[in-house]
Amino acid sequence: MSIRPPAVSGRFYPSDPAELRATVATLLADARAPVRPSDRPTVGVIVPHAGYLYSGLTAAITLTRVTIPGLVVILAPNHTGISDAKSGVSLWESGAFRTPLGDVPVDADASAALREIAKGVVEIDHEAHRAEHAVEVELPFLKMLRSDVRIVPLVLAWDSWEPARQLGDMLARLVQAAGEPVLLLASSDLNHYEPAAVSEAKDARALEAVRALDGEELLARCKRERISMCGRGPAATVIAAARALGATRADVVDYRHSGWVSGDNARVVGYAGVVIP
Repeated sequence: MSIRPPAVSGRFYPSDPAELRATVATLLADARAPVRPSDRPTVGVIVPHAGYLYSGLTAAITLTRVTIPGLVVILAPNHTGISDAKSGVSLWESGAFRTPLGDVPVDADASAALREIAKGVVEIDHEAHRAEHAVEVELPFLKMLRSDVRIVPLVLAWDSWEPARQLGDMLARLVQAAGEPVLLLASSDLNHYEPAAVSEAKDARALEAVRALDGEELLARCKRERISMCGRGPAATVIAAARALGATRADVVDYRHSGWVSGDNARVVGYAGVVIP
């Protein structure tokens, strides 16, 4: 079985299983909403992927607002620049992602179904995944919320609308054919390393497009207004899939930036949690 070992365990989150379990449990407890998550399957979420000290509460708030299904498709940006996939869509197709809380299996059947739907678009490419943190950081939360969760992990090396729209339509077809609820998760932080006031304004502009479920405008706005949202490609793709599945809005359930924790407002990174019902 093909195992993807952790790349950022001990840096972005604790490597000790007991410490990690306690950390995530505390974040989830702090995040619990007074209302129960909807029993109706949620189409998609956007969740940050920084160190838990900075974005862990936002991730917890987002994921406790939904009922985690058995199958989660995770779309992450390619931070490393490593990709063997000519299409820029890199899939780890089987086996498991190892975490301190246990292995999270990759759903080989769902991966094969997606490759059939997306021939020539979704390619097996382990190299893009080995050092990429944006899938890995989400897994302890998913594992704690649903111990038997399975994933289809994708790393995207582009941020253009046409491939995002195309892949979104393909993911919508996968969801419709799955025979079980599927959650689409875009892993993304917001603007990077600018003063808090600048980042807050840029983040608000990006989130306006997200709320409107306008993936094309999100990508255009990020380029035009120099908003360094790292997972804009995954977010636009999930938005496109959600539109194809009949979604009409997105709800921002949490927003914060690194300055809230570090006290350094000169160079912050923004984090938002988004639920697409």
